Amino acid sequence: MDEVLNIIKDIKAGNIKPIYFLMGEEPYYIDKLSEYIEENILQEHERDFNQTVLYGRDITVEDIVANAKRYPMMADKQVVIVKEAQELSRTIEKLESYAEKPQETTVLVICYKYKTLDKRKKVTKVLEKNGLVFESKKLYENQVGTWLTRVLKGKKLQIEPKASQMFVDFLGTDLSRIANEVDKLAIILQPGETITPAIIEENIGFSKDFNPFEFRKAIGEKNQLQAYKIADHFAQNPKDNPIVLTIGLVFSFFSQLLQYHGLKDKNPKNVASVLKVNPYFVKDYELAARNYPMKKVSAIVATLKDVDLKSKGVGASNMPMGDLLKEMLVKIFS
Repeated sequence: MDEVLNIIKDIKAGNIKPIYFLMGEEPYYIDKLSEYIEENILQEHERDFNQTVLYGRDITVEDIVANAKRYPMMADKQVVIVKEAQELSRTIEKLESYAEKPQETTVLVICYKYKTLDKRKKVTKVLEKNGLVFESKKLYENQVGTWLTRVLKGKKLQIEPKASQMFVDFLGTDLSRIANEVDKLAIILQPGETITPAIIEENIGFSKDFNPFEFRKAIGEKNQLQAYKIADHFAQNPKDNPIVLTIGLVFSFFSQLLQYHGLKDKNPKNVASVLKVNPYFVKDYELAARNYPMKKVSAIVATLKDVDLKSKGVGASNMPMGDLLKEMLVKIFS
């Protein structure tokens, strides 16, 4: 995120590169940077004749170069944005000759999502020398909370840790989807307000009581009644709570718990760093460790691997989701 802000800062200061090659697994930042360039390099009245948007599936690299070599009309620069450029992955190295001597009056933006260039290749080195190469990397789940807090700070909003975790539980690390939901909340909330689980449930539809976070928490606390209630809710709403995802989250929790048991330094700060969790949730692992000794956790991890196979149809004869979750809980709590 800091790198993105620095790129925008440079553009604002007039330090504009002739080529921006935006690549990587996380499309959110690629979209944000290309949108910023699209909306801010040229004045509105200059865009009709000097701003071109191309799509990789419809063009060739030669088409890109031909457009980039045009001169602007009644403006200092022209902007050429190539979306879905990953469709040209087999021939993208042909961009090398243009990158060696790019048109100074052109700002060429290549949106190369879900893929990256080989940094050892000459084309990459030339692009880095004469333009800017930005790699947008996927965030890990434990990094999403920090990212979300910073995004909300820009909107003058705050968020409770549990509410932040709800976004991750329901949307994973899909920053674009999370940002869309945050934008909806920003419309109805006043500056300075704090996003709570109740606000998310009321306005987005995620349940604050029946969600993966609460399921893990109930299991960690050995709150069997609540765990079975949530499992029943999941079974009745399988589209919103896929069995494979649910089991994966429980497996991840017990894998982290196994790590916790193995730690010599159980200082909360160290635990949060090693387990890659928000410090707010360390107490949940402390409690779960008291409820589940290391030997039991090892057995549960092995059990969950078997349950995961059954959820994928291996040796289970298409066992209903509700029965599979109950079987999992029986083995965890026994």
